[in-house]
Amino acid sequence: MPDVVRAALVQATWTGDTESMLAKHEKHAHEAARQGARIIGFQEVFNAPYFCQVQDPEHYRWAEPVPDGPTTRRMSELARETGMVVVSPVFEVDGSGFYYNTAAVIDADGTVLGTYRKHHIPQLPGFWEKYYFRPGNLGWPVFETAVGKVGVYICYDRHFPEGWRALGLAGAQIVYNPSATSRGLSAHLWQLEQPAAAVANEYFVAAINRVGTESYGDNDFYGTSYFVDPRGRFVGDTASDEKEELLVRDLDLGMIDEVRQQWAFYRDRRPDAYEGLVRP
Repeated sequence: MPDVVRAALVQATWTGDTESMLAKHEKHAHEAARQGARIIGFQEVFNAPYFCQVQDPEHYRWAEPVPDGPTTRRMSELARETGMVVVSPVFEVDGSGFYYNTAAVIDADGTVLGTYRKHHIPQLPGFWEKYYFRPGNLGWPVFETAVGKVGVYICYDRHFPEGWRALGLAGAQIVYNPSATSRGLSAHLWQLEQPAAAVANEYFVAAINRVGTESYGDNDFYGTSYFVDPRGRFVGDTASDEKEELLVRDLDLGMIDEVRQQWAFYRDRRPDAYEGLVRP
């Protein structure tokens, strides 16, 4: 595995239909590959609007199977064409009445390595996700990819430290967090929680947020996507809070062992003392 991985993410505005949204992301991916990126991740339900701003059965139409649905098949082909690992978040249907907020992790040869299903499902104005999604039931997988060990956490998950830690204990080196987060109180948390998670768990985090105002509500998604290193420092500048953007950054995975030797958080954990933390 390479010590330095050139990684990419895309924060995008909604185009109005799935086909043009997929084409837009494919264009960004080819540009990222041209710049030497080896892995790329997209925002939460990237091939659709953030329909959870409303509760309407119309929006079940955005759901598709994984890995056999059209978007995952197309992203598999994109991975093969570009030689990049692709993190592809979609609205998944897994049999009648079973819906999940999911991200497929696709290796650089186009193989779908598996999926992560969002565990923590919000239900509040503008984020009516329990109307659509069941809680994730596949645990906290970490995928062995062409660029290293990759995990996924999705949006609202980021407020819960347990999954971040589970990914670290499973060996994650890079964790992608595709999101749909709007202006307001969360803007402060956006630049606080994920760097803190990167420090506490000593890995890289790719934080991806949608950008712009969409037609299914008045949430103003503020972008500001970024990469953060195991010391909690941004890798380069954050993305715009108003415009679509492709970020490409070099991640030195050798830093992970260096930081873990300096800050021995895994050595000094006390799981024997934490039993009470999992009580309801």
